[in-house]
Amino acid sequence: MERIDRIEQSLAELIAQNALRFAQTEAQVERTSRELSNVGHNNGDFAEYYFYNALETSKLFAGISYDYVDRNVKQRTKRLQDEFDVVMYNGNSIALIECKYKAHKNDLIKLVESKVPNFRALNPDYADYTIYCGLASFSFYAELEQEALDLGIAVLKQKGDLMEVNASTIRAY
Repeated sequence: MERIDRIEQSLAELIAQNALRFAQTEAQVERTSRELSNVGHNNGDFAEYYFYNALETSKLFAGISYDYVDRNVKQRTKRLQDEFDVVMYNGNSIALIECKYKAHKNDLIKLVESKVPNFRALNPDYADYTIYCGLASFSFYAELEQEALDLGIAVLKQKGDLMEVNASTIRAY
């Protein structure tokens, strides 16, 4: 009987130690997840600031001059909300620039299928304006870059200390 008691006690201690280790591991995973999330947000903010600063300085996109450049434009109505990374305005056109640290196909799809219609819905004052789009990123894979151009979306990317814009196939949305 004494041997069974010792085994049960050892088993209880082992279970308690494992529970403590599990709790410590869970806490570390949570801290690591938060840190990685912050890195991702910081990278996204860095890309947004870089492309905003370049566009704000030149106020030129796809050969079109703009009067005003805004960043991180958040808009909402009772039924719809959206955020636009960079918006450029002049008297008859709008440029919507989606900024990513590393661009993916879903960023391109989201720009065309939701950002443009949402901007129109949230900004009825600009209903008659022509909208041009750009996808800005520090990293593109070749197929995505070509797909953007095929859709008439300008591709903005870093080239040395400068920004390169390929708007050879840009079209209005």
